[in-house]
Parts: sequence; C-alpha cells; structure tokens
Amino acid sequence: MKVLADTHVVIWWLLDSSELPDDIKDLLDTEVEAYVSAVTPWEVAVKQTLGKLDAPADLPERVRDCQLKQLPITAQHGIHAARLPLHHRDPFDRILVAQAQLEGLTLITRDTWIQKYDVPLLRA
Repeated sequence: MKVLADTHVVIWWLLDSSELPDDIKDLLDTEVEAYVSAVTPWEVAVKQTLGKLDAPADLPERVRDCQLKQLPITAQHGIHAARLPLHHRDPFDRILVAQAQLEGLTLITRDTWIQKYDVPLLRA
C-alpha cells in the first residue's frame, strides 16, 4: 500500500506516541512505499515558531531525516491544492490532500476535515 502520513501522524510516529495505533506504527516501520511530504517539516517548524507545538527543537530535522520516502511539492500539487473545495482552509493539509490525490496515495490521518475530500484514507 502506498501511503502518505499526515503531519500529526509523522510526529506521533517519530516520538513513539501512544496516540498512534500499533498497526499504523508497524505500517510506517515496514512499508516500502510510505511517504512524508516536504510540507511536513515546514509545518512542524512553523508551528514550533508560533508556539503551537511543544516538541523537541530538532523535530523538523528528524522529520527530514526519517526513513520515510521524501515527497517533494511540485507546481502541480500547488495548483491542485488551490483548486480543492474549501472544506478545509489549512494550506498544509490541502497540499497533503492534493499530493495524495495526484500521486495515488492513501493519506494516513485523524483529521476530520480531511475526511471531507475525495481521497483514500487510513484512520490513525
């Protein structure tokens, strides 16, 4: 299964949080086609700077350096994200939805707003 982990899922996975179900941890540990978006370390760094995320200072670097495959953001992802229905205004989540749709990935998330989009989901 080709999967893309939402930012909170990546954080929980890296910090070995009990928030993340064991089957999702196992999937991210073993799935060859598990991706992390380039938007994720950016989102983590922004939220830390704004004081909205209490996490280790090096978490953006840990996201960047993790074993998940890196998924760059392309111009097509940006265009597609901008044209999504306005179910959700969070630009980070909209990029993740666009990437999942365009790249044929299942998005792992617990975000209820993302569930309003036509995108394959795996609930975290």
